[in-house]
Amino acid sequence: MNPLALAARHGRWALVAGLAAGLTLPGVAQVLRPFLHELVSGLLFVAALRIGPWATLGGFKAIGYTLRTVALYQLAAPLLAWGVVSVLGVASTPAAMALVLVLAAPSVTGSANFTILMGQDPSVAMRILLIGTAFFPLTAFVVLLLSPIVESPILALMGTLRLIAVIFGAVGTAFALRWMFWKEMGDAGRTSLDGVSAILLGVVVIGLMSAAGPALLGSPMKFGAWLAFAFAVNFGMQLLAHRLMPVADEQRDRTGTSVIAGNRNIALFLVALPPEVMDRVLLFIGCYQIPMYLTPILLSKALRPRGRKN
Repeated sequence: MNPLALAARHGRWALVAGLAAGLTLPGVAQVLRPFLHELVSGLLFVAALRIGPWATLGGFKAIGYTLRTVALYQLAAPLLAWGVVSVLGVASTPAAMALVLVLAAPSVTGSANFTILMGQDPSVAMRILLIGTAFFPLTAFVVLLLSPIVESPILALMGTLRLIAVIFGAVGTAFALRWMFWKEMGDAGRTSLDGVSAILLGVVVIGLMSAAGPALLGSPMKFGAWLAFAFAVNFGMQLLAHRLMPVADEQRDRTGTSVIAGNRNIALFLVALPPEVMDRVLLFIGCYQIPMYLTPILLSKALRPRGRKN
């Protein structure tokens, strides 16, 4: 049996294994933490290689709906959240910063795979992932400029430039390789890349949880509070989108649009922002991986298209 095909077939449980390793093997998590930049870039590369430039161009058929969704998710939501926490006087707290950053982030690269695991059409998730990631440097710059997360517009601009370099470097390289050497991927190629993606996601989540394992052992109450907050943000946004978000096609788009509302690639800010900023929310990032990777298991029924009973 092809080990990559095996990893693809059991990808959901590989992610759960990564979560368990991140919590129980803090030494491994600390070793991986300095390489998160490279691992996140690798995930983008593999996702872009799997999707290819043709699927990206095909996604522009629904550009209007997709752009509106990206604007609501990556601009309106974080700016509204920042306004609320500012009025409440808690804008400078780590929890408020985590909330704004996670809402400003684009979809996780595994959103389409999550949708497939839930037995639904992944096409809308793929489009929002592609266009949201492409516009992320612009939307992130606006959020960073208007919020107090960074101290100056120069830092916001520098973070945006780093994002542009990483995103377009990884995606551009992957698209070029597909165009020149791998135009016809086939099912075997897609399955192998799904396996690589599952393995990478499992490794990345261990590094992202470098602060979660020690917190669980040393400060279980603090860990529990951050974990409850992460579940509330992640599952709350998914259920809110399922209830209120307008979609172009109920049966095709409802689940994918809802999944992306809560499952955001906040790890990209590890590339954009300096460590002294991200260290304040690293425990949230670790806890946030738990509801994210449990979404296909726990919310499969709740996020079905409205009106569908089975």
